[in-house]
Amino acid sequence: MLSVTFVRNARARRASLRVDPANRRIVLTAPSRMARGTAVGFAETQAGWIAARLQRLPARRPFVDGAEIPLFGLPHRLRHRPDARGTVWREGSEIHIAGRPEHLSRRVKDWLIGELKKELVPLVHAKAARTERPVKRISVRDTRSRWGSCGPDASLSFSWRLVFAPPDVLDYLAAHEAAHLVHLNHSPRFWALARVLCDGPIEGPQAWLRKNGETLLQYGS
Repeated sequence: MLSVTFVRNARARRASLRVDPANRRIVLTAPSRMARGTAVGFAETQAGWIAARLQRLPARRPFVDGAEIPLFGLPHRLRHRPDARGTVWREGSEIHIAGRPEHLSRRVKDWLIGELKKELVPLVHAKAARTERPVKRISVRDTRSRWGSCGPDASLSFSWRLVFAPPDVLDYLAAHEAAHLVHLNHSPRFWALARVLCDGPIEGPQAWLRKNGETLLQYGS
């Protein structure tokens, strides 16, 4: 018997399976009126696909002394400095973390979020200014299903894991969400505006995310 997370969706017309790479789990979705056994039976017929899909998931890479992580696409090595004062700082291609080892992972994550905000917030505001639409709020969260989102109240949200992505990917996602300030859809007019706001062609960053997006989820917790 496969171990799956079972959910019901009133809008679903049939049973479906997906792999949640962030939480490394299988999600089985079934319509409200479908018998649980029927849905589970469907999942069992897909055992080969599930096994192959799970095998392709990148291994987790926790924040520990000596680990290598990408910072805006460039490799950096984590160095624990228990004898040093302060919190986290960068020296060349090394990220140094002071303090007790049990605080290392949290301090690295907090520092990475701060570095992302330094790059992302002014970038988003600059692109929003070109649309002549105000931004109510820019937040960075642990959103694992979407890299970014734009609410109807002009609040933008981004995944903190974008700190691992190359700069052109960050630029594209900032342009994407800024374009949603004008068009809350993916219409041709939306894509035309997103292309104007992006500093380069959007095809490259889109292809990078399709190929490497799951790897951004492997770092940290």
